[in-house]
Amino acid sequence: MSDLSLDFPFAHGGPVGEANFRVEPADFVVDEQLGFEPSGDGEHLLLHLRKTNQNTRWLVGQLAERAQVRPADVGYCGLKDRRAVTSQWFSLYLPKRELDVTDLCAIEGVELLQSGRHPRKLRRGTHRANRFRIRLGSLTGDRSTLQQRLQAVAEQGVPNYFGEQRFGHNGGNLQQFQDGFVHRSGDDRARYKRQSGKGKRGGQSSLYVSAGRSYLFNRVLAKRVEEGTWNQLMPGERDSSGPLWGRGRSNVSEAVSMLEKATADSLPGWCDALEHSGLSQERRPLKLLPDEWNWQFCGQDLQLEFSLPPGCYATAVLRELAHLVVSRDIVAPSPAVVSNDSVNGAATGIESNNNRSDG
Repeated sequence: MSDLSLDFPFAHGGPVGEANFRVEPADFVVDEQLGFEPSGDGEHLLLHLRKTNQNTRWLVGQLAERAQVRPADVGYCGLKDRRAVTSQWFSLYLPKRELDVTDLCAIEGVELLQSGRHPRKLRRGTHRANRFRIRLGSLTGDRSTLQQRLQAVAEQGVPNYFGEQRFGHNGGNLQQFQDGFVHRSGDDRARYKRQSGKGKRGGQSSLYVSAGRSYLFNRVLAKRVEEGTWNQLMPGERDSSGPLWGRGRSNVSEAVSMLEKATADSLPGWCDALEHSGLSQERRPLKLLPDEWNWQFCGQDLQLEFSLPPGCYATAVLRELAHLVVSRDIVAPSPAVVSNDSVNGAATGIESNNNRSDG
């Protein structure tokens, strides 16, 4: 890999074919599964909304303006794609007010599914999972080889890479991390962090730090994919995980520590920058096993259904199947999503496989 290459190795031998991706919003459907119901009372109003071709942060601004609250008083579990049909939950801090939720949610491309009071604000990763339904159009490649690859993903999973969208257009967030944090120190770094957190850019510094941290994880995972240990335990390892760098000691075996240090040393100054950015050391699983993994061939299209935990990327799964051809007017994909609507199994020429993969 080149210095900041986003060309990470594949676990199953590379894409089997090529497919059109997200030609229409309905080709990428996501249903956020909260894992609990609103309690019915509390200072926060929970809203379950379905949005079509709308941006999560834009919708946060719309809700804040209509409810006359600060954007910071609007909570959500995670960002969802714009070029998609996605359902997700929002919370509004309204301790002593009642609103007409129908009027509040009368926003173009937005549908109100459910609402209710709750004692706590929704925060990143609060939800249980994201359920996806994705159509890959005009899929090329040998059908039997595709079937084998789909089965391999069901049984073995895929490397749990952070998606390329994490790193910005052409990896721009990584360059910003290098320029603003790696190549600075002390007061100069703190000054850059304050400046990049002001104005319309709004907290961009945390985005750059997150990108740098995620990229280091991907580099470690890429090394283990190359060595064939991404889904196996190395000597002394209790679980297959990789580093999310920050302050503190990591309780890993000597073999794992040596591999991770060697990878980090290939990016001089990155660990120091992350450790001085207020982050604590954490671990992330190297292996991603899609749950409720089902597929159907509909003529030349492939329709997939699966669930992923919070923070995992559908594109990490799709890249092991096909090279995705995205139209120029389509926004690049972001973290997981799909609805629980049933797949139309009555279409002509459908092959199906209802293979559940627990993980």
